Amino acid sequence: MATGATAIDNEQQYILQTYVRPGFVIERGEGCYLYDTEGRRYLDCVAGIAVNALGYGDPDVTAAIQAAAGGVLHLSNLYHSRPAGDLARMLVESCAGVDRVFFCNSGAEAIEGAIKFSRRYAREHYGEGKHTIVSFTGSFHGRTMGAVSITAREKYRQPFEPVMPGVRFVEYNDVAGAAAAISDDVCAVVVEPVQGEGGLSVATPEFIRTLRERCDATGALLVFDEIQCGMSRTGTLWAHEAYDVEPDIMTIAKPLGGGLPIGAIMVRQKVADAIHAGDHGSTFAGGPFITSVAGVVFRKLSAPAFIAQVRAISDYLDESLAELAERDEVIELRGRGLMRGIQVRGSANAVREAGHDHGLLVATAGDDVVRLVPPLILDVGHVDEAIDKLARSLDVLK
Repeated sequence: MATGATAIDNEQQYILQTYVRPGFVIERGEGCYLYDTEGRRYLDCVAGIAVNALGYGDPDVTAAIQAAAGGVLHLSNLYHSRPAGDLARMLVESCAGVDRVFFCNSGAEAIEGAIKFSRRYAREHYGEGKHTIVSFTGSFHGRTMGAVSITAREKYRQPFEPVMPGVRFVEYNDVAGAAAAISDDVCAVVVEPVQGEGGLSVATPEFIRTLRERCDATGALLVFDEIQCGMSRTGTLWAHEAYDVEPDIMTIAKPLGGGLPIGAIMVRQKVADAIHAGDHGSTFAGGPFITSVAGVVFRKLSAPAFIAQVRAISDYLDESLAELAERDEVIELRGRGLMRGIQVRGSANAVREAGHDHGLLVATAGDDVVRLVPPLILDVGHVDEAIDKLARSLDVLK
C-alpha cells in the first residue's frame, strides 16, 4: 500500500496540476470527521464542497450502494429502468412548479443543459433573436464552456476566451439593474439564491421577486442554480422556498448522490414541451446504480424531521458565529443555514491552512471569505468544536 508521501509524489508526477492541495492524504471518514494516513483527525466543514451532506459511512447509503452494485450498473438511456423513474417522481413531487427531470452527471452538466433548454424554448416560441442569458456578479456555475461563460469572475473565463456569446452580467441584488437588463432579447435568467463560490451572499426577497416578474413580462425563463444551496442545506429543502417564488428550471447536483456523481435539471412542462427526442442526451446519466443510491439519499435529506434538525443546528451555529464575529479579524457573517461565510480582514487561505494545524477543514469563497459547508448531520458538539478551532485559526490574522 502506498504511503501518504508516495500518494502525493504520484499525484504531483502523473496528475494534471489544476488543484492546490495541502500536504496530507485523507484515508477514511466517519460521521463528520476525516482521517489522514498519519492518523490525524479533522472536523470536516467542507463536506466535499457541500456534497457529503450525510457525512461519511452513513449505513443507509452504504447498504444502498452494496445492493445497487449487485444489479445492473449501466444500461445507457436506450432502455427503461425503475430507479430513475422513482427518483424523478420524488424530485418533481418535492418542488412546486416543476414537472419533468433530465438526469446528468454533474452540476456543470446541469447548467449546460439548462442553457440549451432555455435557448431551445426561446427559439421555438420567439424565434432566433431571443438568446441572451442574464447572470450576476459573484456567480459561479461551473467549469465547462457554457457554464464558465455565465460565471461572472473573470479569472474563470479569461483564460478560455472567446467563450459563449450572448451573456449579460448584472450586479447581484441590484433590483433596478436586473429589471433593466431583463429585456425582450433575454431567454433566461440564471441565479443562485445563495451564492457559493461567489462569497456566500444571500439574495434579497425583492431581488428574487423582481427576477420572476421581469421573466414573466418578457417571456424569459427563471433558472435557479441550487447545485450547492439546495437539498436542505439552507434550512428548507430548496433554497428558493424562502422567497415563495417558483422557477421555470432548477439545476441540482452536489449532495444528491451521497458522494457519487449525479446531477439533474428540473423543468416546467412548458419547457419540457419544447425539448424533443434527440435534442439532448448523456451516455452515463440516470443509470440504475446511481439513481438507486440517490433515491435513498434524497429520501433522507428531504424528510421533514431531518430538515427540522438542520434548522435547529443552524440556529445554534448562528448564535455561535455571532460571538466569533465580535473579533477584530472578522468583517461580517454571510449565508444561511449550514452554508455560511465569514468575511475576514486578511487572507481566507491563511485561515484555511491554519485550520489544518488545528484539525479543522474549511473552504474559501474568494480571497477573504472562509466558507463553511459541513455535513448536515452536524450536532451541537461539532459546532462547539468548529467554533473553538475557527477561533484558533483566526489568530493567524492577528
